[in-house]
Parts: sequence; structure tokens; C-alpha cells
Amino acid sequence: MVDGKGEIPYVIDGRKVVARSGSGLCWRTGYWSPAAASTAMAGEFPAGCACDGDIVPKDKCEAPKPMAAAPAPMPAPAPAPAPAPAPAPKAVSLGATAQFDFDKSVLKPEGKAAIDAEVINRLGGLSSIKSVTVSGHADRIGNAQYNQKLSEKRAEVVKSYLIGQGVDASLIETFGYGKTQPVPGVSCGKMSRKKLIECLGPNRRAVVDVKGMSN
Repeated sequence: MVDGKGEIPYVIDGRKVVARSGSGLCWRTGYWSPAAASTAMAGEFPAGCACDGDIVPKDKCEAPKPMAAAPAPMPAPAPAPAPAPAPAPKAVSLGATAQFDFDKSVLKPEGKAAIDAEVINRLGGLSSIKSVTVSGHADRIGNAQYNQKLSEKRAEVVKSYLIGQGVDASLIETFGYGKTQPVPGVSCGKMSRKKLIECLGPNRRAVVDVKGMSN
């Protein structure tokens, strides 16, 4: 235990540690000085820390404070979940049938109501409209040429109604089929003209068919 000049400021014993009295006091040597007490090391601290603690600066008698550990890095934020895929569009068909009085091409309130309920009111659920087809039909009474023209008129009347309800006219195609496509299951045999006209009522019709896509 020596100071920077090689001088021993305190009496040491055979173990080469500072000797102490029975009351724990140190014995100074002739080389003692405040500076020597602060520089002569006894282990990792100056000898004066144990013998002259009021002389040696306190910071020399304290173990250096451990450096604060660097804070652990913040965990990386979890990646945002991938957005759910948009639902695939589905093909949708809307259809309605309007019936006409015998030998007439006037769209009746019942026909308008059917078109409104089955087509017009459901168009808002479509993301796009591919086509709108209106096919007109007649019953078997009368000649083919007359019934062909009547069926075309019925289709055009329904087209005009659709346009009036906001349907794009460029999407609408009309066809007249005369009496060539009677409703399946409508079988009217021999009967009076009045009853025959009533029986064939389902054939006097215009059919609306809408093709589109829905999400």
C-alpha cells in the first residue's frame, strides 16, 4: 500500500493491510498527508477511506455506479392485418311479368306494380347492369302477323315505362314473339270465345329480364 510517490501513509501489518488499534483506529506514518491518504490504495479504494474518511473525498470511497442499462428496444408494432378481400361479384337476374287485356297494349296498374316490385325497387342492389330485355307476347287468337305487331307494341310500352323509372334506354332491347311462345301449362280447349279469351290471359304478357352483377 503506497501512494504515488512510493510512500506508505499508514502502518501496515504482516498481511500488508492497514494495522488497526483495538478501537479500530489507524496509525499514521511520517509519510502521512491528506494527499497520501487519498492516493495510497488499499484494495480498490484509497486507504484513507477507512482511516480518514472525513479527509478523503467521498467520491473516491464509493464504487462507481453501474451504468444504467440501455432501455430495451420497443417491440416492433404488429403489422396491420391484411384487409379482407372484397367479395366476388355475383351474377344476378331480375324478372317481372306484366299481363295485358285482350287485344290491348296498355300497361295496367297491376303490371306496373309487378315491374316496380320485382325490378325497379331492386336495381339499387346491383353494382352494374349488363342488359335489360323486354319480350312481348300475344295469345293464339287472331292471325300471326297481327299478333306479332301486338306483341312488339307490348314490349315497347314496357320499355317506355322502364325508361320513365330511370333505366338507361341504351341498355334495353325489345323483342316481339307474337303467339309463338305460349306459357307452358296453359291449355285451353274448345270453349266459348269469352271463356277462351279469359283462359288465354297468361299468354298476353310482356316479360322483363335484367342481367347484372351484385357485390
